[in-house]
Amino acid sequence: MNSLYQLTASQAANLLKNRKISARELTESTLARMDAVEPALKAFLTTTPELALQLADQIDRRRAAGETLPPLAGIPVALKDNLCTRGVRTTAGSRILEGFVPPSNATVVERLLQQGAVITGKTNLDEFAMGSSTENSAFHPTANPWDLQRVPGGSSGGSAAAVAACCAPLALGSDTGGSIRQPASYCGVVGMKPTYGRVSRSGLIAYASSLDQIGPFARTVEDCALLLQAIAGHDPLDSTSSEAPVPDYAAACAHPDVKGMRIGIPEEYFAQGVTPDVDRLVRAAASEYERLGAVVEPCRLPSSEYALAAYYVIAPAECSSNLARFDGVKYGFRTANVAGHIGLTEQTRGEGFGPEVKQRIMIGVYALSAGYYDAYYRRAQQVRTLICREFEEAFHKFDLLLTPTAPAVAFTMGENSDPFQMKLADVCTIPVNMAGLPGISLCCGFSNGMPVGMQLIGRPFEEALLLRAAAAYETAAGPASMPPL
Repeated sequence: MNSLYQLTASQAANLLKNRKISARELTESTLARMDAVEPALKAFLTTTPELALQLADQIDRRRAAGETLPPLAGIPVALKDNLCTRGVRTTAGSRILEGFVPPSNATVVERLLQQGAVITGKTNLDEFAMGSSTENSAFHPTANPWDLQRVPGGSSGGSAAAVAACCAPLALGSDTGGSIRQPASYCGVVGMKPTYGRVSRSGLIAYASSLDQIGPFARTVEDCALLLQAIAGHDPLDSTSSEAPVPDYAAACAHPDVKGMRIGIPEEYFAQGVTPDVDRLVRAAASEYERLGAVVEPCRLPSSEYALAAYYVIAPAECSSNLARFDGVKYGFRTANVAGHIGLTEQTRGEGFGPEVKQRIMIGVYALSAGYYDAYYRRAQQVRTLICREFEEAFHKFDLLLTPTAPAVAFTMGENSDPFQMKLADVCTIPVNMAGLPGISLCCGFSNGMPVGMQLIGRPFEEALLLRAAAAYETAAGPASMPPL
C-alpha cells in the first residue's frame, strides 16, 4: 500500500470504486510521499493533512453506506495558492497576503469538494502568478523533480512539480500567459488551459482578468479530462463564465482517433529561441500524427511574433488595477506606525509586494496614463484583435494547431536573471491566452534528460477534440516516464 501514491487518478478511482483500497489508505500514502520529498522539492506553501484525512474518512463512510459516488471521490488534489480555500491560508505567493484566510471557497474548490476530492494542500507559485519559474515566490523557490537544480516553470510551478513527483495525482493551476502549459512542459506532465470562460474564475486571486483561466494538471490525458469535467461549466458568480454545454471529456479520451484530422504547424512558433532538440522532437510528434492518419501541413500566424510585446502591456495594465485593492486597509499585510492613508498605502505596498510585482504595476500604470494610453494600451489591444483574427482564419482550414510549448527545457535556478530572457519562456503560449483559446501541453520526449512539451491549440470550447488528439498521441507514445526524485 506504500506505493499507492504512484497510481494515476483513474487507476485510483477504479480501485476505490471496487473497494480494493480505501480513500484513507490512498491519502495516507500521498501524504507520506509529500513528507518524503517536500524538503527537497518545496512544491507546497501550506499542507492540510488533517483536512485531507477528514475528507477521506467521509468518503469511506459514504462508500460503506452504499452511496454511488462521483469519479473524483477520495482522489487527492493539490490547489495553487491563488485559489481561495475556506479556512486555509491563501497567499498568492505574496507577503502581502501571508496571513490571509479566506471566508469562502473559490467555485472550482467548491466543485471539487462536492465531487468528493481530497484537498492535500496549497502549492507554490510566482507572486500573484507573475513569473515563469516560481523563483518569484515571496517564500521559497520550488525545484524541478527531474533535476533539483532547475526550475519547474511558472507561475504554477508548485502544482506541476507536485504532480510530476507524485505528491498528488491531480492539481489545479491558473494560466495567464502559459502558467499551466509551460510548467507542464518543464515537468513532463499534462497541463491544460481551457477556453476563456469554460471554468469559473470566481475566487481566483486575479492577475489579469481578461487572460486568467483555471485549469488542470495530471500525469495522463485521461486524468486531465477527469479533473476538467469536475470544474467546467457556467457559474452565476462569474459574469465571464460561459453557458456553453460541457461535453463528456472522458468519452473523448476513451477511443482516441485522429484519422482525417487536419493539424497545422505554425512556423512562427519554431523561431524565437526554439532549441534544435525542441524543434526536432515537436516535428517528430507531428510525423507521429501523420502516421496515425492526420493531415499535417504548415501554416502562418504572422502577428504571433508581436503577442509577447502586446501581452506585456495588457497584462500589467490589468494587474495594476486588480492589485490596487491591496492598500493596507481592507485585508492582508499592513505596515506599522505610519500616519495618513497615503503613507500607509505606499509603505504597505512597498514592503508587501516583491520586485516583479512592483515592476508590472508600474508598467501598467504607465501604459494606462494620460498621453500613453493610445500609444501603448490601445495599440496592444489592436494587436490582440489581429492575433484573434489570424487564429480564426487558421481554424477555417485546420482542426488543431501543433507547436512547442516552450522554446527550451527547464533552465537552472538563477540562470535567467535577465527579465527579457525570462519572459521569452512564454513566447509560445501567450498568443493562446490573448485569443482566449484552449491549449494543452504534453510530453513528447526528452533533451539531455529533461522533458520537452508539445502544445495543441484548438477552437473555442473544443477541449474534447484537444483531449482526443492528445490521448491519441499518448497512446501511441506510451506512458509518461517518472522523474528520479
